[in-house]
Amino acid sequence: MKKFKMAIVGCGDIARYTALGVRLNRKIEIGACVDIDGERAMAFAKKFKIKNSFDDYEKMLEDADVDAVYIASPHNLHVGMIKSAILRGLDVFCEKPIATTLNDALEICRLSKETGRKVGVNHQYRYDSGCYALISAARKGELGDIYYGRCNVPWWRGPEYFGDAPWHGSLERSGGGTLLTQASHIIDVMLLAMGGRPVSVFGVVDKKVYQDVEVEDTALGIVEIESGRRLAHLTISASMIATPEQKVTAEVYGSKGTGIYTGPESPKVKFLGAKIKMEKPPGRGLSNLHALFRSIEGFRRWVVDGEKYLTPVEEALLVLSTIMALYKSSATGKREPVDDRYLEFVR
Repeated sequence: MKKFKMAIVGCGDIARYTALGVRLNRKIEIGACVDIDGERAMAFAKKFKIKNSFDDYEKMLEDADVDAVYIASPHNLHVGMIKSAILRGLDVFCEKPIATTLNDALEICRLSKETGRKVGVNHQYRYDSGCYALISAARKGELGDIYYGRCNVPWWRGPEYFGDAPWHGSLERSGGGTLLTQASHIIDVMLLAMGGRPVSVFGVVDKKVYQDVEVEDTALGIVEIESGRRLAHLTISASMIATPEQKVTAEVYGSKGTGIYTGPESPKVKFLGAKIKMEKPPGRGLSNLHALFRSIEGFRRWVVDGEKYLTPVEEALLVLSTIMALYKSSATGKREPVDDRYLEFVR
């Protein structure tokens, strides 16, 4: 059996988890790794038994024998790296956000469509067992008409989060703080579960603790969602300064019942007022151990076998559009519309 070969781009924390997931998947091989810090790339290669390491991305693309690249670099580098990979005929699996602006994200969608190269975005919560069951129940109408939802990400990040990776604190390089970098996972799930089309938002972001960085450590928001003949509302709260850190929660309230999720560690979902048959996310074998592992295997099946993947690039547009609107609302102090240009790709 020929293995699917991937290159890992960026050898930081999330790449280590991905490399572990790949190592546990007998159908995937890490063909190369690259990091601007050559010593870190070599150490990463040694740890995960990767034959080839590089300190130059373009050189890696030229010399490495791989089928796809996994991009885990600072957010502002995603677009350029994706373009380079696509133009060399490679498929791409990228950490979210796909881009730090909607214009760039739309450009990647168009390039993917024009070239036929697959671009997946790692919104891995879609492969989380609890989130998948919540989405399935809501979308199938088992919770009835959706009235409102709320989600909360009460996380903690210490000073080392910015000290060890200064790009986290740069607005230009990261695109945003807790709203974009942490909460986008569960916001993506909630938008999918609640259905409809987000039409406007009101958001507030702030720096409560980390005053010497450019990104927010807390965020609050309300999203108005056009759902049938009525508006549904999603409330969002997120931080990286909650003491102590707690689990993510997501709640969907409908006319027939309520779904309540907690996770992502040991994910659970319970349904109140309605008997729901729990739907399981796609993926078998070792990939069932973790949503990230299922997402990786889902990407491989998409590229190799043409099976449906839950997070192709166009599916990342909705949450990015919503979050960009929340940032704009915080800056203007006004309710802001959600840019609906994503409808070019998602209906």
